[in-house]
Amino acid sequence: MDYDYLIKLLCVGDSGVGKTSFLYKYTDGVFHTQFISTVGIDFREKTVIYQQNGRQHRIHLQLWDTAGQERFRSLTTAFYRDAMGFLLLFDLTNEASFLEVRNWIEQLKTHSLSDEPDIVLCGHKCDLQEKRLVNQNRAREFAKNYNLPYLETSAKTGQNIDRAIDILLDRVMYRMEHSVEYAMLCASGRRRQSLQKLQAKQDRKFCSCCADCKCRGPKYPLSSPNSIVIWPSPRSFSYRADAWRLRRDS
Repeated sequence: MDYDYLIKLLCVGDSGVGKTSFLYKYTDGVFHTQFISTVGIDFREKTVIYQQNGRQHRIHLQLWDTAGQERFRSLTTAFYRDAMGFLLLFDLTNEASFLEVRNWIEQLKTHSLSDEPDIVLCGHKCDLQEKRLVNQNRAREFAKNYNLPYLETSAKTGQNIDRAIDILLDRVMYRMEHSVEYAMLCASGRRRQSLQKLQAKQDRKFCSCCADCKCRGPKYPLSSPNSIVIWPSPRSFSYRADAWRLRRDS
C-alpha cells in the first residue's frame, strides 16, 4: 500500500453502455469483445503518479463499476456517498441511454456526498460511427447546460479513455486542495475562539488565600493559535471537515 492518496471513482450509466470495457481498457489496456454484464458492483484498481503544484503524488485509484440494470439501483446507490467523482457513460449508438443521462445526474446529486458532484460525461463507443444515433453537437450542448466536461470515448481504440479519468482526477484533486484550505481556516477560527474563552476564564480566577484577594492565580502559557496543523489522511479522504486529522505541534 505504497501511495499517498486513495481516490474512489464511480462509473455509472445504463446497462450495456460499455462501463466495464471502459475500465478494463484503462486499468489493463485490453478490450473485451464479448459483453460483460456486471452483477451488483465490482471495481478495478490502478496506481498513478499525479503532478500538483510541482509535487508528485502517488494516487491509488479505485474505479467502481456499477450494474446499470434497474433491479440493482438500490444496491449501487449505497456506494455513491463514498465516491469522490463520477464517470457517467452513455452509448452513442443507443439514444435511450443518452435520454437517461438526465436521470443519472439527478440520482448522483441526490445520493452523493456533494450537491454538485464532480462528473465527467462520456459518449462511449465513438468508434462505431456507422451506427451512431446521438449527434456530437447535441451531446455537447446537453453537457454545457449541466456544466459538465464532455468527451467521446472508445474502449476499442482507447480514444479519450485516459483523458476522461485525468480530467475527473484533476477536478477531485482541486476540490480536495480547496477543502483542506477551508478546513484549515475553520479550524484556525475555532482554535482562536477556544483560546480566547480559556484566557478569559483564567483571568477571572483568583488565588485561594482569601475571599477578597484581588491577586491573580497562576496563569498557564497558552499555545499559539497557529500551532494547529491540518492535513488529509493519506489513506482516506472526505470533503467533510471531521475527516481531516488535527495535530498540535510539540
